Amino acid sequence: MKKLFLIPMLFCLFMLNVASMCSSDDDSSSSSQDPTPVINAASQGTWRVTSYIDSGNDETNHFTGYNFTFGSNNVLTATNGTNSYSGTWSVTSSDDSNDDNPSSDLDFNILFSSPADFADLTDDWDIVTYSSNTISLIDVSGGNGGTDILVFTKN
Repeated sequence: MKKLFLIPMLFCLFMLNVASMCSSDDDSSSSSQDPTPVINAASQGTWRVTSYIDSGNDETNHFTGYNFTFGSNNVLTATNGTNSYSGTWSVTSSDDSNDDNPSSDLDFNILFSSPADFADLTDDWDIVTYSSNTISLIDVSGGNGGTDILVFTKN
């Protein structure tokens, strides 16, 4: 008789233990990454666009000859010796549920108001990879579903 009572009790204890493990708040996708290493890498030296794919179309040539400087106070400058354009940049934590890719913890934000080619870079890009020499970004458009890819390489 004791065995009949003990088995259901052990089962209940097991189920309570499993339930407590399943309800754990250990959600690594909501934890923020530190943007400092990306900011430090980007702010060192000048960069060039080595690839810009806009929804499958290679538009890298729009940025040929331009050097990009990710400066202090979030000032982004693109210059080719003749023309110079200013914008803004930042790296932010994207633990926002409205983000277009909430699984990515950091966004590389670029804003140019002109010219039109540079305004195409304006977005909250998801960081694919970064190093001291390369920053690879991606954006999946919510509107048309196109995928844009942007790669900066250090000069």
